[in-house]
Amino acid sequence: MRVTFTVNGREETVDDVWEGESLLYVLRERVGLPGSKNACEQGECGSCTVYLDGTPVCACLVAAGQAEGRRVRTVEGLADGDRLDPVQEAFVECGAVQCGFCTPGLIVQAHDLIERVARPCDAEIREALAGNLCRCTGYEKILDAVRLAAARKAAP
Repeated sequence: MRVTFTVNGREETVDDVWEGESLLYVLRERVGLPGSKNACEQGECGSCTVYLDGTPVCACLVAAGQAEGRRVRTVEGLADGDRLDPVQEAFVECGAVQCGFCTPGLIVQAHDLIERVARPCDAEIREALAGNLCRCTGYEKILDAVRLAAARKAAP
């Protein structure tokens, strides 16, 4: 089947998509956007989180055909050219990036939270990131990064 959808503001058409192919596979292997990671393939770790029509989803659980005619925004699409999104900058600045496997999903999820809640409290941050697993950082630096990004965005 042919799937046409918008990825990071650009229309993409992918041919010969198998009906069981995930959106994650299509993004990584067919469209060439390796930012979203393939970790658990069960929607349990959050490493593959992307926006689908403005809502964060685990791309491993979305059949590629479900993206037909829809908008997808990946971690790569948060940056503005060479300029990182403030959430991406904060993750780097705070040392919240270690092995990097969980980072794309955490960044997308944190970006979504800050878009919805200007100054999230720690409980809101923890709840928003609860579906994203990290085995390296211990989460404190991730929380620091989200706090920093939110503070910068809320500053006049």
